[in-house]
Amino acid sequence: MKEKLVLYDNHGRPLSYLRLAVTDRCNLRCFYCMPAQGIQYVGRKELLSYEEMERLLRILLPMGISKVRITGGEPFVRKGLMDFLRRVRAMEGIEALNITTNGVLTQAFIPQLKALPISSVNLSLDTLDRQRFARITRRDELPKVLDCLHALIEAGIPTKINAVVMEGQNTEDLVPLAAFTARHPVGVRFIEEMPFNGAGKPASGHRWNHRRILAQLQAAFPDMYKLPDGPHSTSNNYGIPGHLGTVGIIPAFSRTFCGSCNRIRLTPVGMLKTCLYDQGVLDLRAMLRNGSTDELIRNALLRAFSSRAKDGFEAEKGRQAHKPASESMSTIGG
Repeated sequence: MKEKLVLYDNHGRPLSYLRLAVTDRCNLRCFYCMPAQGIQYVGRKELLSYEEMERLLRILLPMGISKVRITGGEPFVRKGLMDFLRRVRAMEGIEALNITTNGVLTQAFIPQLKALPISSVNLSLDTLDRQRFARITRRDELPKVLDCLHALIEAGIPTKINAVVMEGQNTEDLVPLAAFTARHPVGVRFIEEMPFNGAGKPASGHRWNHRRILAQLQAAFPDMYKLPDGPHSTSNNYGIPGHLGTVGIIPAFSRTFCGSCNRIRLTPVGMLKTCLYDQGVLDLRAMLRNGSTDELIRNALLRAFSSRAKDGFEAEKGRQAHKPASESMSTIGG
C-alpha cells in the first residue's frame, strides 16, 4: 500500500481538509450572508472551471489532502455538478467527499448522491418555523428544505443541520432544533454568527457565543452530556438521553478550535484561504491561467502553508489591514 503523505503548516498542524466552493451564486438571500439585492456576482469566466478545480485536486491530493467538502454559494445552482462530483469521487486519495447545501434544489439528486457515495451532507437550516425561515432567507422555501432533509435521512445519508444563531432572529429556535434530534439521527450544529454578511454589518457572535448557546440548551435539556470530539472537530458535541441524534456548537466567532484546524479553503475564483478570516493568500486562478506548471503551483502552495496564521485573530488582523468593505460567505465558501 502506498504510504500516505501528511501535509503540515508552520505551526505543526496537519492539513488534510479542503473546502472547495464551486460557485458564488445562491438561490436564497439569507440576511446574514448577503444583502436583499444579493451580491455582485463575478463573471462566469472568472469562476474556476471544473477542469481547473480537478487539476488543483490532482496537485493537492498527493500532498496530503484527503477530505473535500463542496460548498458555494449553493453548489446545486451550478450546472454539471453531479458529473464533477463523480469525477472527484473517483480520484485517488479521496477518503471523504462531502457537500454543504441549502436543500432547495437538492432532493432530486439524492439517489445520485447515495450512489456516489457521498460521505455526508450538511444542510443549512436556521429554523423550523416557516415565517422565520422566509424572513431569514427572504424566500418561502422551507417545505422544500424539510422534504429534502427527510429524504436524506430516509436514504441513510449521514446528515448534519447547520444553524447560525442570530440575536433577535432565531434564538427561540435553539430548543426546537435540538428537540428534532429526539426522533431523527442527525447532528444539529449551532454556529456563532460571523461578520461575513456581504453588507459589512457587525455580527452577534460575541453576544450569542458558544457559552450562551450551551446555557440555553442545558436549561431545556439538563441531562445533556459531553461527547468526545474528533481530533480536528470544529464543534463541541453533546448527546441528550434518549435522542437518536446529537447537538454541537461551533465557536466560529470565538475561534477556540484554531489550534487543531486542518482546513484550507478555495474560493469560487480560485483564491486560496488558509484561514476563514484571512483575505486570501494565493491566487491560484492566475497561476492556472498563466501557464504555471504543476510543480510551480505545488511549491507556491507549500510556501502559503508555511506562513499560515496561528489563529483566526491573527488572520483577521491581516484582513483588516486590507480593509475589505464587506465580504459574503457566498464568495468565501461556507
